[in-house]
Amino acid sequence: MGLRRFPITSCLLILLLLLVSIGHAQDPTAESQKTVSLRMIGHQVLLSSQDSTSRLLPVHKEGDRYRIQFEGEFAFVPEELVATIDRVAKETDLAKSYIVEVVECDSGEVVYSFKMDETAQSDIVPCGSRIQEKGCYSLLFSILEEGNDAALLSDSPDPSGQSENKTSYTPVVVGVLALLAGLMSFIYWRRRRRPALDPNLISLGEYQFDKRNTELLIQEQRIELTSKEADLLLLLYNEANNTVERERILNRVWGDEGDYVGRTLDVFISKLRKKLEFDSKVKIVNIRGVGYKLVVDV
Repeated sequence: MGLRRFPITSCLLILLLLLVSIGHAQDPTAESQKTVSLRMIGHQVLLSSQDSTSRLLPVHKEGDRYRIQFEGEFAFVPEELVATIDRVAKETDLAKSYIVEVVECDSGEVVYSFKMDETAQSDIVPCGSRIQEKGCYSLLFSILEEGNDAALLSDSPDPSGQSENKTSYTPVVVGVLALLAGLMSFIYWRRRRRPALDPNLISLGEYQFDKRNTELLIQEQRIELTSKEADLLLLLYNEANNTVERERILNRVWGDEGDYVGRTLDVFISKLRKKLEFDSKVKIVNIRGVGYKLVVDV
Protein backbone atom coordinates (compact mmCIF):
# COMPACT_ATOMS: atom_id res chain seq x y z
CA MET A 1 0.00 0.00 0.00
CA GLY A 2 2.84 2.41 0.81
CA LEU A 3 4.41 1.86 -2.61
CA ARG A 4 1.13 2.58 -4.39
CA ARG A 5 0.60 5.88 -2.54
CA PHE A 6 4.21 7.06 -2.85
CA PRO A 7 4.13 8.28 -6.49
CA ILE A 8 0.93 10.28 -5.95
CA THR A 9 2.23 11.85 -2.74
CA SER A 10 5.57 12.63 -4.35
CA CYS A 11 3.91 14.31 -7.34
CA LEU A 12 1.76 16.40 -5.00
CA LEU A 13 4.82 17.36 -2.99
CA ILE A 14 6.77 18.42 -6.10
CA LEU A 15 3.79 20.35 -7.46
CA LEU A 16 3.25 22.28 -4.25
CA LEU A 17 6.96 23.01 -3.90
CA LEU A 18 6.96 24.38 -7.45
CA LEU A 19 3.95 26.54 -6.66
CA VAL A 20 5.67 27.89 -3.55
CA SER A 21 8.86 28.56 -5.52
CA ILE A 22 6.98 30.32 -8.34
CA GLY A 23 4.99 32.35 -5.84
CA HIS A 24 8.22 33.30 -4.05
CA ALA A 25 9.88 34.39 -7.29
CA GLN A 26 6.90 36.44 -8.43
CA ASP A 27 6.22 38.13 -5.08
CA PRO A 28 2.70 36.66 -4.46
CA THR A 29 -0.21 38.99 -3.77
CA ALA A 30 -1.77 39.55 -0.38
CA GLU A 31 -4.95 37.84 -1.61
CA SER A 32 -3.22 34.50 -2.18
CA GLN A 33 -1.57 34.83 1.25
CA LYS A 34 -4.98 35.28 2.84
CA THR A 35 -6.35 32.16 1.17
CA VAL A 36 -3.45 30.03 2.46
CA SER A 37 -3.85 31.43 5.98
CA LEU A 38 -7.63 30.86 5.95
CA ARG A 39 -7.13 27.26 4.86
CA MET A 40 -4.68 26.83 7.72
CA ILE A 41 -7.39 28.12 10.08
CA GLY A 42 -9.89 25.59 8.69
CA HIS A 43 -7.38 22.77 9.01
CA GLN A 44 -6.56 23.63 12.63
CA VAL A 45 -10.26 23.94 13.52
CA LEU A 46 -10.80 20.37 12.25
CA LEU A 47 -7.79 19.09 14.17
CA SER A 48 -9.00 20.77 17.37
CA SER A 49 -12.31 18.90 16.97
CA GLN A 50 -10.36 15.60 16.69
CA ASP A 51 -11.04 15.31 12.94
CA SER A 52 -7.97 14.54 10.86
CA THR A 53 -9.75 12.86 7.92
CA SER A 54 -12.34 15.30 6.53
CA ARG A 55 -11.36 17.43 3.57
CA LEU A 56 -11.33 21.20 3.65
CA LEU A 57 -13.41 22.67 0.83
CA PRO A 58 -12.32 25.70 -1.25
CA VAL A 59 -12.34 29.11 0.44
CA HIS A 60 -14.73 31.55 -1.24
CA LYS A 61 -14.69 35.34 -1.05
CA GLU A 62 -18.14 36.84 -0.54
CA GLY A 63 -17.90 40.62 -0.72
CA ASP A 64 -15.58 41.65 2.11
CA ARG A 65 -15.80 38.27 3.82
CA TYR A 66 -14.21 34.88 3.29
CA ARG A 67 -16.16 31.63 3.74
CA ILE A 68 -14.23 28.61 5.06
CA GLN A 69 -16.16 25.43 4.28
CA PHE A 70 -15.80 21.87 5.55
CA GLU A 71 -16.61 18.47 4.09
CA GLY A 72 -17.95 16.97 7.31
CA GLU A 73 -19.71 17.90 10.51
CA PHE A 74 -17.91 18.88 13.69
CA ALA A 75 -18.54 20.14 17.21
CA PHE A 76 -16.61 22.92 18.89
CA VAL A 77 -15.97 24.63 22.20
CA PRO A 78 -16.09 28.44 21.70
CA GLU A 79 -13.02 29.21 23.78
CA GLU A 80 -10.96 26.59 21.89
CA LEU A 81 -12.28 27.88 18.56
CA VAL A 82 -11.34 31.47 19.40
CA ALA A 83 -7.87 30.46 20.61
CA THR A 84 -7.19 28.30 17.53
CA ILE A 85 -8.26 30.95 15.02
CA ASP A 86 -6.42 33.76 16.81
CA ARG A 87 -3.23 31.70 17.04
CA VAL A 88 -3.17 30.99 13.29
CA ALA A 89 -4.16 34.57 12.43
CA LYS A 90 -1.19 35.85 14.44
CA GLU A 91 1.28 33.22 13.23
CA THR A 92 0.49 33.94 9.58
CA ASP A 93 0.02 37.73 10.03
CA LEU A 94 -3.42 37.36 8.47
CA ALA A 95 -5.10 40.18 10.41
CA LYS A 96 -4.81 42.30 13.52
CA SER A 97 -8.56 42.90 13.81
CA TYR A 98 -11.26 40.60 12.47
CA ILE A 99 -14.73 39.16 13.02
CA VAL A 100 -15.57 35.46 12.81
CA GLU A 101 -19.11 34.11 12.42
CA VAL A 102 -19.96 30.41 12.67
CA VAL A 103 -22.85 29.78 10.27
CA GLU A 104 -25.12 26.72 10.15
CA CYS A 105 -25.09 25.24 6.63
CA ASP A 106 -28.82 24.52 6.17
CA SER A 107 -30.45 27.48 7.91
CA GLY A 108 -27.72 30.06 7.32
CA GLU A 109 -28.11 31.17 10.94
CA VAL A 110 -25.12 32.50 12.88
CA VAL A 111 -24.76 30.15 15.86
CA TYR A 112 -21.66 31.84 17.28
CA SER A 113 -19.52 34.89 16.55
CA PHE A 114 -16.72 36.94 18.04
CA LYS A 115 -14.59 39.98 17.28
CA MET A 116 -10.85 40.13 17.86
CA ASP A 117 -8.70 43.25 17.90
CA GLU A 118 -5.76 44.66 19.81
CA THR A 119 -8.02 45.70 22.70
CA ALA A 120 -9.82 42.36 23.00
CA GLN A 121 -9.15 40.26 26.09
CA SER A 122 -8.49 36.70 24.94
CA ASP A 123 -9.43 35.28 28.35
CA ILE A 124 -12.99 36.65 28.09
CA VAL A 125 -14.92 34.51 25.61
CA PRO A 126 -18.76 34.44 25.57
CA CYS A 127 -20.08 30.94 26.29
CA GLY A 128 -16.43 29.89 26.45
CA SER A 129 -16.72 26.36 27.79
CA ARG A 130 -20.18 25.54 26.41
CA ILE A 131 -19.87 22.84 23.72
CA GLN A 132 -21.64 23.65 20.46
CA GLU A 133 -23.31 20.46 19.25
CA LYS A 134 -22.00 18.61 16.21
CA GLY A 135 -23.32 19.95 12.92
CA CYS A 136 -22.51 21.30 9.49
CA TYR A 137 -20.91 24.73 9.85
CA SER A 138 -18.93 27.21 7.79
CA LEU A 139 -16.80 30.11 9.06
CA LEU A 140 -17.25 33.65 7.77
CA PHE A 141 -14.03 35.60 8.30
CA SER A 142 -14.17 39.41 7.99
CA ILE A 143 -10.84 41.26 8.06
CA LEU A 144 -11.05 44.67 9.73
CA GLU A 145 -7.33 45.46 9.76
CA GLU A 146 -4.66 43.66 7.76
CA GLY A 147 -1.65 41.98 9.35
CA ASN A 148 1.96 43.07 8.91
CA ASP A 149 2.46 41.08 5.68
CA ALA A 150 0.09 43.39 3.81
CA ALA A 151 2.52 46.25 4.35
CA LEU A 152 5.45 44.10 3.26
CA LEU A 153 3.67 43.22 0.03
CA SER A 154 2.81 46.84 -0.83
CA ASP A 155 4.73 49.03 -3.25
CA SER A 156 6.04 51.27 -0.49
CA PRO A 157 9.85 51.12 -0.24
CA ASP A 158 11.50 49.90 2.96
CA PRO A 159 13.84 52.57 4.34
CA SER A 160 16.19 49.88 5.64
CA GLY A 161 16.53 48.39 2.15
CA GLN A 162 15.62 44.92 3.48
CA SER A 163 12.08 44.71 2.12
CA GLU A 164 13.00 42.10 -0.49
CA ASN A 165 14.13 39.58 2.14
CA LYS A 166 11.09 40.19 4.35
CA THR A 167 8.70 39.76 1.43
CA SER A 168 10.18 36.47 0.37
CA TYR A 169 10.47 34.89 3.80
CA THR A 170 6.83 34.78 4.92
CA PRO A 171 5.44 33.11 1.76
CA VAL A 172 7.92 30.25 2.20
CA VAL A 173 6.94 29.70 5.83
CA VAL A 174 3.21 29.83 5.03
CA GLY A 175 3.75 27.66 1.96
CA VAL A 176 5.53 24.96 3.95
CA LEU A 177 2.74 24.95 6.55
CA ALA A 178 0.11 24.72 3.82
CA LEU A 179 2.12 21.93 2.18
CA LEU A 180 2.18 19.86 5.37
CA ALA A 181 -1.54 20.45 5.97
CA GLY A 182 -2.37 19.51 2.38
CA LEU A 183 -0.29 16.34 2.45
CA MET A 184 -1.83 15.18 5.73
CA SER A 185 -5.37 15.78 4.47
CA PHE A 186 -4.63 14.04 1.16
CA ILE A 187 -3.06 10.94 2.72
CA TYR A 188 -5.86 10.54 5.29
CA TRP A 189 -8.47 11.00 2.56
CA ARG A 190 -6.83 8.32 0.43
CA ARG A 191 -6.78 5.89 3.35
CA ARG A 192 -10.30 6.48 4.54
CA ARG A 193 -12.75 7.62 1.90
CA ARG A 194 -15.85 8.47 3.82
CA PRO A 195 -19.36 8.35 2.35
CA ALA A 196 -21.29 11.55 1.74
CA LEU A 197 -22.69 12.97 4.97
CA ASP A 198 -25.83 14.32 3.32
CA PRO A 199 -28.54 11.73 4.13
CA ASN A 200 -30.44 12.75 1.00
CA LEU A 201 -27.62 11.66 -1.31
CA ILE A 202 -27.35 7.99 -2.28
CA SER A 203 -24.33 6.61 -4.14
CA LEU A 204 -25.50 4.61 -7.14
CA GLY A 205 -22.49 3.54 -9.18
CA GLU A 206 -21.13 6.72 -10.77
CA TYR A 207 -24.38 8.50 -9.95
CA GLN A 208 -25.51 10.37 -6.87
CA PHE A 209 -29.26 9.99 -6.30
CA ASP A 210 -30.63 13.12 -4.61
CA LYS A 211 -33.84 12.00 -2.91
CA ARG A 212 -34.83 15.45 -1.69
CA ASN A 213 -34.55 17.18 -5.07
CA THR A 214 -35.55 14.07 -7.05
CA GLU A 215 -32.63 14.15 -9.45
CA LEU A 216 -29.62 12.13 -10.54
CA LEU A 217 -26.16 13.71 -10.46
CA ILE A 218 -23.29 12.47 -12.60
CA GLN A 219 -20.18 14.48 -13.40
CA GLU A 220 -21.53 17.94 -14.26
CA GLN A 221 -25.01 16.75 -15.23
CA ARG A 222 -28.26 17.04 -13.27
CA ILE A 223 -30.98 14.69 -14.52
CA GLU A 224 -34.45 15.48 -13.21
CA LEU A 225 -36.78 12.71 -12.07
CA THR A 226 -40.53 12.82 -11.64
CA SER A 227 -41.84 11.99 -8.19
CA LYS A 228 -42.97 8.56 -9.40
CA GLU A 229 -39.59 7.86 -11.02
CA ALA A 230 -37.85 8.84 -7.80
CA ASP A 231 -40.17 6.61 -5.71
CA LEU A 232 -39.63 3.72 -8.11
CA LEU A 233 -35.84 4.11 -8.11
CA LEU A 234 -35.73 4.36 -4.31
CA LEU A 235 -37.78 1.17 -3.95
CA LEU A 236 -35.50 -0.71 -6.34
CA TYR A 237 -32.41 0.69 -4.62
CA ASN A 238 -33.60 -0.47 -1.19
CA GLU A 239 -33.92 -3.96 -2.70
CA ALA A 240 -30.75 -3.71 -4.82
CA ASN A 241 -29.74 -7.01 -6.49
CA ASN A 242 -33.03 -8.58 -5.37
CA THR A 243 -36.14 -9.06 -7.47
CA VAL A 244 -39.11 -6.84 -6.59
CA GLU A 245 -42.47 -8.21 -7.71
CA ARG A 246 -44.62 -6.12 -10.08
CA GLU A 247 -47.59 -6.08 -7.70
CA ARG A 248 -45.44 -4.87 -4.85
CA ILE A 249 -44.00 -2.09 -6.99
CA LEU A 250 -47.45 -0.97 -8.16
CA ASN A 251 -48.81 -0.97 -4.61
CA ARG A 252 -45.84 0.91 -3.14
CA VAL A 253 -45.43 3.52 -5.88
CA TRP A 254 -48.99 4.03 -7.13
CA GLY A 255 -50.98 2.64 -4.21
CA ASP A 256 -54.72 3.14 -4.52
CA GLU A 257 -54.44 6.10 -6.86
CA GLY A 258 -55.80 4.06 -9.74
CA ASP A 259 -53.96 6.21 -12.30
CA TYR A 260 -52.01 3.39 -13.87
CA VAL A 261 -52.68 0.73 -16.45
CA GLY A 262 -50.96 -2.54 -17.26
CA ARG A 263 -48.04 -1.00 -19.19
CA THR A 264 -47.50 2.03 -16.92
CA LEU A 265 -44.77 0.33 -14.87
CA ASP A 266 -42.93 -0.79 -18.01
CA VAL A 267 -42.99 2.75 -19.37
CA PHE A 268 -41.51 4.17 -16.16
CA ILE A 269 -38.84 1.45 -16.09
CA SER A 270 -37.90 2.37 -19.66
CA LYS A 271 -37.57 6.05 -18.70
CA LEU A 272 -35.37 5.21 -15.72
CA ARG A 273 -33.13 2.99 -17.85
CA LYS A 274 -32.64 5.90 -20.25
CA LYS A 275 -31.60 8.20 -17.41
CA LEU A 276 -29.20 5.59 -15.99
CA GLU A 277 -27.49 4.82 -19.30
CA PHE A 278 -24.39 6.90 -18.47
CA ASP A 279 -23.10 4.16 -16.15
CA SER A 280 -23.10 0.66 -17.63
CA LYS A 281 -22.65 -0.86 -14.17
CA VAL A 282 -26.13 0.25 -13.09
CA LYS A 283 -28.91 -1.78 -14.72
CA ILE A 284 -32.58 -2.47 -14.20
CA VAL A 285 -33.17 -6.10 -15.18
CA ASN A 286 -36.55 -7.53 -16.18
CA ILE A 287 -37.32 -10.82 -14.41
CA ARG A 288 -39.89 -12.18 -16.83
CA GLY A 289 -43.25 -12.83 -15.27
CA VAL A 290 -42.09 -11.72 -11.81
CA GLY A 291 -40.85 -8.14 -11.65
CA TYR A 292 -37.69 -6.05 -11.83
CA LYS A 293 -34.28 -6.01 -10.19
CA LEU A 294 -31.78 -3.16 -9.81
CA VAL A 295 -28.27 -4.53 -10.38
CA VAL A 296 -25.25 -2.47 -9.36
CA ASP A 297 -21.90 -4.02 -10.29
CA VAL A 298 -19.12 -3.13 -7.86
